[in-house]
Amino acid sequence: MDLPATTCFHRYRPAAWLRVTGADSAAFLQGQFTNDLREAQGETAVYGLWLDQKGKVLADSFLRRGGAADEFWVGSYFSSGAAIGRRLEDYIIADEVTLEDATTLWTGVSLLGEGTGAWLKAAPRAGLVFRGRRAREENWEWILPLAEADGAARALAGIREIDSADADRRRILAGIPAVPADIGPGDLPNEGGLEGEAISYTKGCYLGQEVMARLKSKGRIRRRLHRVTGDGPAPAAPGALWQGGARVGELRSAAAGEAGRGFAGLALLSLTSFRPDDPLAAAEGGPATIRATPLLSV
Repeated sequence: MDLPATTCFHRYRPAAWLRVTGADSAAFLQGQFTNDLREAQGETAVYGLWLDQKGKVLADSFLRRGGAADEFWVGSYFSSGAAIGRRLEDYIIADEVTLEDATTLWTGVSLLGEGTGAWLKAAPRAGLVFRGRRAREENWEWILPLAEADGAARALAGIREIDSADADRRRILAGIPAVPADIGPGDLPNEGGLEGEAISYTKGCYLGQEVMARLKSKGRIRRRLHRVTGDGPAPAAPGALWQGGARVGELRSAAAGEAGRGFAGLALLSLTSFRPDDPLAAAEGGPATIRATPLLSV
């Protein structure tokens, strides 16, 4: 089948692609992951987080069932396989669970645009597919062994390819935080608006769950991720943001705007000192030309 001219793809290497197996794999992962593993059925991957005891974000990942019983794949765009592996290994005690870091042996393709899911399913594909989160438009991930990369390239012939800068710009404009760049070990999921997509409040216990439950009941955070835009080249990220001589937050990521006009970024701003109606500056005493809008829950 043909895809609309507006569709595109991006080739990348996942930062993490781990295989988890063993008789206790499902129960173990369910007790560590912030989202409900029971939602991972068939080609459905579940997106969630790996927290510490204080509810801070150590890493994120998709979690998808494999082809064998008690087999799961844990993959991430930006959180490293080493970081996720350490986080899991720290809590394997008497569990019958085996971790295998296969990150260097697999590659990925993000397909973006209407009809990409149907295109992927229209023919047999090596590897695994699942919905991604690089943009608000339809987005599917195709993860496959490196040995199958040439075959994937032939299948993608004629579809427009975009580079990593374009993929990052789409993510930022969509207000989707990257972990750990935008929300990381010093931050709570709710500060990045991740409570809606990445957190289950009904699945039962997992590491950091008590903190998430308190936040849900009391609903008080002091910072929140915002989308920011400005003219000219993007400031260095991470970098402080200022308002009226006071530091009110930090620019976490930035990319050139559409058609090279200005820049867009994601910034974590104080909810107590940031004034939403006033612009921000990238340097103390510098020109205040950066505009910010809060993100909705993502």
